[in-house]
Amino acid sequence: MSDSHPDPYTPVQPAPVPYAPAPPAAPPAAPPAAPPAAPPAAYDPRAAVHAVRAEIAKVVVGQEGVVSGLITALLVRGHVLLEGVPGVAKTLIVKTLARALDLDAKRVQFTPDLMPSDVLGLNYYSQASSRFEFRPGPIEANVVLADEINRTPPKTQSALLEAMEERQVTVEGSPRPLNDPFVVIATQNPVEQEGTYPLPEAQLDRFLFKLVVGYPSAEQEVAVLDRHHRGLDPHDVLGAGVQPVATAEDLQIGRAQVAGVGVAPAVLEYIVALCRATREVPSVEVGVSPRGATALLHASKAWAWLSGREWVSPDEVKAIAVPTLRHRLVVRPELELEGTTADGIITGLLATVPAPL
Repeated sequence: MSDSHPDPYTPVQPAPVPYAPAPPAAPPAAPPAAPPAAPPAAYDPRAAVHAVRAEIAKVVVGQEGVVSGLITALLVRGHVLLEGVPGVAKTLIVKTLARALDLDAKRVQFTPDLMPSDVLGLNYYSQASSRFEFRPGPIEANVVLADEINRTPPKTQSALLEAMEERQVTVEGSPRPLNDPFVVIATQNPVEQEGTYPLPEAQLDRFLFKLVVGYPSAEQEVAVLDRHHRGLDPHDVLGAGVQPVATAEDLQIGRAQVAGVGVAPAVLEYIVALCRATREVPSVEVGVSPRGATALLHASKAWAWLSGREWVSPDEVKAIAVPTLRHRLVVRPELELEGTTADGIITGLLATVPAPL
């Protein structure tokens, strides 16, 4: 920056003759016309949400359907149950998702001796302040990973019911609202049954989706080994280069746009017909409740929004029906032993229940 004071070595110029007419001042030069500003690019929260999938792909090979299901659940404030054998990247997907969305994530390993206070928090007497203070539990996070949820007794499982449904916890009679966004992503092992406590139907119904995390293909498994060979540490998501590409504000704007997705009366009737049909199948003891029909509606609207559609078509309903409804059906035990599955029942209904044109 130049000095604002005059240079002391500059010779002093003689003063003008008094009363001499001053030359006319030249008109100020017109400033050059500024180039027209480019119109700002329209903000698209859908692009930010789609970028999350690409960021997760830096670490997770395959599982695109599971990732899309998790993003859909976040857009409609739903919770997700992940089912798969150990070692198929269930925990890694959740950790990477939270990192890509810049959300606070907490992991709880559910064990038989886990108490409700270990999840919700508790009041304790502080000797420093000589009064009772509240120590929040891991439930007060944006993303709560309930790892192996079926390994803890029903007493602790039920501690999640209020949090999942009311988005608050009550500790010693005092309600505490939870963060927004807030999602519970629970995992369970479908094979090992010893020492497990199956989730009751009332709690299963609180999950928007039950997503099955399967084995990768041969090509995908080779890609997994290649990444590990080149130094990938699945426990270090940050070191793997995963960066936040969307925020809670993007989710909030996306939710508002999802709510504005249109649904024709014929599509509403189709959703109801599907859910009512599950209650009439002879091989089913308990069919889909009205809560399940509502979940299918909201999931279909989010799926349509992610696809760039402004209206829900029967195709979106069909695409999202199996993960939304599979855990809400109770198949008769004797038929389940013979190989009848909830997925097969729902697929059959999608083929037989007439869809609007």
